[in-house]
Amino acid sequence: MTSSRAASLASPRTAYLLGPVLFGAYGVIRLLDGLDDVRGPGLAWTSGHLCFLLGLPFFVRGFAAMRGLAGTRDRWAVSGLWLAVAGSVALAVQFGVDIVTGLMAADHAEMARLSDDFGSLPGAEIAFYAVGPMLFFVGQVVLALRLGALRKLPLWSPCLIFATTLLPFASKDLMPVGAALLLLAYVPLWRPSASRTALTSA
Repeated sequence: MTSSRAASLASPRTAYLLGPVLFGAYGVIRLLDGLDDVRGPGLAWTSGHLCFLLGLPFFVRGFAAMRGLAGTRDRWAVSGLWLAVAGSVALAVQFGVDIVTGLMAADHAEMARLSDDFGSLPGAEIAFYAVGPMLFFVGQVVLALRLGALRKLPLWSPCLIFATTLLPFASKDLMPVGAALLLLAYVPLWRPSASRTALTSA
């Protein structure tokens, strides 16, 4: 990979695109995997989870760029970034475990048992399922609201991001819709001026 291509992949604009696209891909594959009313193990389960895992670094890059737009010393933005990063780590562990258990298990029942074995470890349920992943969404909303308060995002953008965070909790089948809303919410961050500011401040 050339240095220019690597720089393009690491740019905020690429992050604002690929993060939601890979999130949406996971949502679509998840829907297809559930057509037989049984999700995992198998190719769809593994590929869908890999899409989400591959999307997480792009989300983190985007969050860092949002922090840069607010200012590297802005307390709200810094707090939002660290919350989102902590949530990203928790999600990475959760999805990594799902992939490993899917590869190890012969059927859905065994996969569920292996997943329960991991969840029963001290602190695992809170850190990687109940609380940890929530920080990903909370941190993103904090960042978006801060940029809205600083008038670096139009009001509708944080509102869309907030709505996106709620959709999976209403129904995980709505994740593709959430990804589309997230892409729309990120449109104002695609401005060349916003990308340059984020790159120099992040």
